[in-house]
Amino acid sequence: MALKFPKNPTENPIKSPVFKAKMQKVAYQKPTFAKQDIKNFFPTLKKKVDNYFKENNHTKQANVAMFGKTFILLALYLGAFGLILTNFFSTWAVIFLLCIIGFAKAGIGMSIMHDANHGAYSNKEWVNTLLGNTLCLLGGSPTIWKIQHNVLHHTYTNVLHVDEDIETKVILRLSPYAPLKPIHKYQHFYAFALYTLMTFSFLIKDFIKVFRYKKEQSNVAKYNKLNMFLTVFAVKFVYLNLALTLPCILLNASFGWVFLSFFFVHAITGMILSVVFQLAHLVEDTSHHTATPESQDWENTWAIHQLETTANFARKNPFLNWYLGGLNYQVEHHLFPNICHVHYDQISDIVKDTAKDFGVCYHEYPTFGDALMSHIRMLYWLGRNKMEEPIAVAN
Repeated sequence: MALKFPKNPTENPIKSPVFKAKMQKVAYQKPTFAKQDIKNFFPTLKKKVDNYFKENNHTKQANVAMFGKTFILLALYLGAFGLILTNFFSTWAVIFLLCIIGFAKAGIGMSIMHDANHGAYSNKEWVNTLLGNTLCLLGGSPTIWKIQHNVLHHTYTNVLHVDEDIETKVILRLSPYAPLKPIHKYQHFYAFALYTLMTFSFLIKDFIKVFRYKKEQSNVAKYNKLNMFLTVFAVKFVYLNLALTLPCILLNASFGWVFLSFFFVHAITGMILSVVFQLAHLVEDTSHHTATPESQDWENTWAIHQLETTANFARKNPFLNWYLGGLNYQVEHHLFPNICHVHYDQISDIVKDTAKDFGVCYHEYPTFGDALMSHIRMLYWLGRNKMEEPIAVAN
């Protein structure tokens, strides 16, 4: 049994005002990364990756394989939904089709929407915008998602009070810097039930985020709260009418059964997306940090921070490589979010070898099961230990 402490940029985090703030409103300051890469790691890595594409005459954007995946996932979603609306199928057949929709929605989110909203699908902005809007098929708002994911999560990964992916209030504790409550002792049992609510929560949380985000926080030059609210409202209105009202009319079904089917699909999608994202950042090897009311200048560069807070899993699994949209290659994705995920398998060895040459960490788990068990152990530790206690990591 080896002991590992969560890494942190502050000398004495326990006495930090973060812990004293609790429920008070505190203006947390975003940390500043070191601008100079002393080891010259990332410039060297970027040059190697650029040379790979140049020497092999490959585009960094989508290729034929990605186009095929896009067609298959959209066809599964729309085809299954269309078949249900024909009202020709038995209850069990409809349940099977609902499972396909949930599976396809998660795939669209991980592959098509994700790459497009990172500008990685195409070198044409209108194509990325069009395909990025497939997030609407999951009930989400593309602009809100770009702020939360592209700006806050990708810049300040695993930094409490900035990275909203680990920002939970009471029921879950996803950071060692968050307050520990008695209920967290059992979170490794109930967390997965909450994960099913991920995309369902888009219907409410997107409206809250409209008013919480600020221009300087979102990096959106013309962030107007009224216009954003109306845009989010329009997306939700159309989505809910297509997902709920249309089936009620065409199938002559009660709203209760339609809503139950709607929730069932979201539960499948939310579970898949949540688990996949958690296995990339909330496992035993990744480090955690916190923002504080005072400004912080960190020694790490942004690239090193991404490596320390991110992990890969199941890199050699053909099905997961296809279905997860490269999210099992989170190290490569966080370093090169503008590269389409279909290329991550080819560049991952370059990244891993370069990290080894420079003595930089490269976290990965051989299988999905290994990463899942590490995540469960991390939830268990976070539910029972304060920051000053070490994380126990099984050899």
